[in-house]
Amino acid sequence: MNSFEISKKTARLVVLQRIEIANSLQKYFRKLFGRYIFTNIITKFFLSTQEVSNKYFKIMSDEFLTIKDCIKEDNKNFLSIGGGVGGLEAIVNSNFNDINFYFIERNFVSNKIKYGWGGLLNSEAYNDVLEQKNFLLNNSINNSQINIFDFDNDQLPKLKFDIIVSLLSLDYHYDFNIYEKYLREVSTPKTKIIFDTIRADYFDKIFNNVKILDSQVNTVHKSKRILCSDFKDKL
Repeated sequence: MNSFEISKKTARLVVLQRIEIANSLQKYFRKLFGRYIFTNIITKFFLSTQEVSNKYFKIMSDEFLTIKDCIKEDNKNFLSIGGGVGGLEAIVNSNFNDINFYFIERNFVSNKIKYGWGGLLNSEAYNDVLEQKNFLLNNSINNSQINIFDFDNDQLPKLKFDIIVSLLSLDYHYDFNIYEKYLREVSTPKTKIIFDTIRADYFDKIFNNVKILDSQVNTVHKSKRILCSDFKDKL
């Protein structure tokens, strides 16, 4: 497999979630005409679904390699926060057996999206949970494995997770502290929490264990992917 099964509508969401997938001409039009025209016209009529699928699969495959060694065969409960349509989880599922996937998502597309660090509010979104579920089902995740929670309308899952992953979401669009209390409730000292940040040293005071998995120094994100575990007691 070198691409995903993906619908036109999902492809449009993916380009919003991963703007680097857009080609240079599409990025030029986005800059020239603005996000509204880009979202409602350019992506609707001038987007190759197959090209998006191929690029998205490549990006998610590369992302998977940065976290692959953190996942063990006995890890069964996997929480994804702001994972988009779920390309990473589809690849995780193809490499590991019997994982239950839990997703915390927001179910709307913001009128304006800021790509960058330092947000203090979890106020932006670009996802559609129905499209997300269809994508997961079309890419070999069984319905019984899929648990999607709308951040704004659902009670969030309260079980203990083995793996918690939030790539370019947690501490990217919004401050980590928005989720800290919840993450303490759903983790054990062995739970592996993986996310991206530009302030890796800050988390030494939050966790007993912090490890840098990858440094994105050659990308626009300029971030580090860190693996954290075992929350320190609050003072």
